[in-house]
Amino acid sequence: MHSSHEAAVASKVDKSISRSVKAAPAIAALAAVATLGLGFQAFNTPLRAEQTAGATVETPFGRAPLSFADLIERVKPSVVSVSVVNDGGAAKMAEGGPNANPGQGRGPMPMPDLPQDHPLHDFFKNLPKEFGQQQPDGGRPKAVQGQGSGFVISSDGYVVTNNHVIDGATKIEVTFDDSSKHIAKLIGTDQRTDIALLKIEGGKTFPAVKFSTKDPRVGDWALAVGNPFGLGGTVTAGIVSALARDIGSGPYDYLQIDAAVNRGNSGGPTFNLEGDVVGVNTAIFSPSGGNVGIAFAVPAKTVQDVVDQLKSGGTVNRGWLGVKIQNVDEDTAASLGLKEAKGALISEVTANGPAAAAGLKTQDAILQVNADKIADSRDLARKIAEFAPDTNVDVKVWRNNSEQSIKVKLGLFPNNPEAAMKGGDDKGSSPVKPSSLELSQLGITLLPARTAGVEDGVVIAEIDPQSDAAQKGLKAGDIILAVSGESVKVPDDVVTGVKKAQDLKRSAVLLHIKSADQKRFVAVQLREKKG
Repeated sequence: MHSSHEAAVASKVDKSISRSVKAAPAIAALAAVATLGLGFQAFNTPLRAEQTAGATVETPFGRAPLSFADLIERVKPSVVSVSVVNDGGAAKMAEGGPNANPGQGRGPMPMPDLPQDHPLHDFFKNLPKEFGQQQPDGGRPKAVQGQGSGFVISSDGYVVTNNHVIDGATKIEVTFDDSSKHIAKLIGTDQRTDIALLKIEGGKTFPAVKFSTKDPRVGDWALAVGNPFGLGGTVTAGIVSALARDIGSGPYDYLQIDAAVNRGNSGGPTFNLEGDVVGVNTAIFSPSGGNVGIAFAVPAKTVQDVVDQLKSGGTVNRGWLGVKIQNVDEDTAASLGLKEAKGALISEVTANGPAAAAGLKTQDAILQVNADKIADSRDLARKIAEFAPDTNVDVKVWRNNSEQSIKVKLGLFPNNPEAAMKGGDDKGSSPVKPSSLELSQLGITLLPARTAGVEDGVVIAEIDPQSDAAQKGLKAGDIILAVSGESVKVPDDVVTGVKKAQDLKRSAVLLHIKSADQKRFVAVQLREKKG
């Protein structure tokens, strides 16, 4: 499994709360506390045993629950444990795919099948794994298992979890609190918010919860339900500790809660007292790797927006400006002649990107987008991401001691923005259409390869994880050099090649692909063009 979220290092955010831990959890003994006889009349009357779990007590600021039991009974049936398996490429080997020969690429070297009485039998048998020791299963990659949490958001079986919980999974299974198990398929993922949407197969009806439409407040109760350390349905309680936390993971803000969240809680919900989801647990701050009372959740509004797009199209399409930006501090503001340290300073413009096509330049300070003023670089990134690709926006910049308004047609945010930033010098060349081309027949989105610093071909900017192209190993950043034997220079050439294959009644199209420094041919099945 990928583990980019799994750095449990002091002062860094540990995003790997989805892995199961084999060691049995230590159970700490609770010290008995003696009752203090303070003489107050209110404490002399014991609580009646028949009081219900939903009873409340009056406080100066309203009534507070004596127990969360009734609430948990209502929401817990909707929370699932998510178990995933990554077969390590065994399925492709069984199909005779590109990794079928374990002696090639990253697979283990084939070891000689020697009889036990051979003088070198023990030598090869005891070789370390890194030397390519032959395993009892014939050298096939080992399956890797992982666990996380999730929750059902609709009665027809849509489940929300974290992207890093299911990343690389070849099999996904969800388990409900009543121990029933179901196979789930991946609908779509969004790496920027670490959200994934699953769909339980089988056509049954399931208990569901809904997202809160109210903004949480610092001090509100927060109830986390999930699958820590693979223990299954576990409930912890705390409060919302802070709002709008920047944890260094893109432009989006996170809720901070102090309810105990550990490895395996990833993708699980945080509820308010109304039983609505206020956030999806996705990360912890942990010098030790365990809970220290600081956990982070993706806010419900952000999750809802992402889920709506994943449900409708399997991907999240965001606007893209095509610039690198930084905050404007007081010294920068003074050097530019700005009255206050607000806005986002352009430090680099993507060649052939939307900003370049519109005339934005390095050292422009972006102060406003349409009617919205820009506070800093993260604020700009959020606002641009809220727009759909191909949207025209008015960008107000500070340039040469005066404000200017520039119209920009946004592009599609690429899956690999760093690759897109490596565009070459486009002097003397005609501007390339800034927006990407979505080719639904192949399940890919294309950009001119020059945006990735390559002269020939077109680059795959995004890829549908459910497409045949993804199943064949294509990924964002790969370069398409030719389609059906015809070289391609721009995305429209790929469209022409696909149309040619369709006119010939072909069910697949042959692509010449360059990945890193290697080239190969990949036959990708064609599917019907979306409406």
